[in-house]
Amino acid sequence: MHIVHTIAELRERLSPFKRPAFVPTMGNLHDGHIALVKQAKPLGDVTVSSIFVNRLQFAPNEDFDSYPRTLDADAERLEAAGCNVLFAPREKDLYPEPQTYKVHPSSDLSSILEGHFRPGFFIGVSTVVLKLFSCVYAGMPTGVAAFGKKDYQQVLVVRRMVQQFALPIDILAGETQRAEDGLALSSRNAYLNPVERLEAAQLAKALRALGESAKASSTPDLPALEAQAMQALARRGWKPDYLTVRRRDDLLPPQGPLAGQPLVVLGAAKLGNTRLIDNLEI
Repeated sequence: MHIVHTIAELRERLSPFKRPAFVPTMGNLHDGHIALVKQAKPLGDVTVSSIFVNRLQFAPNEDFDSYPRTLDADAERLEAAGCNVLFAPREKDLYPEPQTYKVHPSSDLSSILEGHFRPGFFIGVSTVVLKLFSCVYAGMPTGVAAFGKKDYQQVLVVRRMVQQFALPIDILAGETQRAEDGLALSSRNAYLNPVERLEAAQLAKALRALGESAKASSTPDLPALEAQAMQALARRGWKPDYLTVRRRDDLLPPQGPLAGQPLVVLGAAKLGNTRLIDNLEI
């Protein structure tokens, strides 16, 4: 595996190829990232991953400075998974000047749920993803990029961006990888202390319970069920931002009878100092 740090080095390394399979990450890799690499690899003629902690998607009070940075260990895992090229730019490589041109995704998707509780988050995500795409796919006729479904809203935002900018990139959404107790794998799980780690599996259980309650009636009172689910988590010491049932295609509340509608249950809640997100398609 080749490790490159500049855009010029990356483009030179990729110049013999025509369809990169790309997995962008912020590092501190877990089995979910590695699963994406393995799923993407057969779909391209070269496998690329990036590691870059993107300042643009962090609010001033969030964990940019403390976000785990484990480049050497990450590189070993990527090489073992069959990754061919690792793009690990420094901030001055990707943002050599202030990034004043930014992508503003449609507010109907980017201002709800995660976008509501993390204002500007999807502007930062969309901007860095588009810039990484321009680095990896410059001059390429086509490509594929893999993202994990744990960040469900992010996948929708990126897919819409690719569609609206007519980018020749197929977006692969990989299934959420989980620990044995059901906790969705996340780099931020490392922030949990041992007691919190045991409790953390309750978020996935709460989502499953909310989904089952929603399916128990053809016309459930979703706001009431969602409020009950949040109250149940709060009684366990969590600080929930949302637990909600939404339509999969646009993350808006479902209308009419639920039977036959592709839905997803999404949740975000803080346990101690760690904010966790998860979702479950129903």
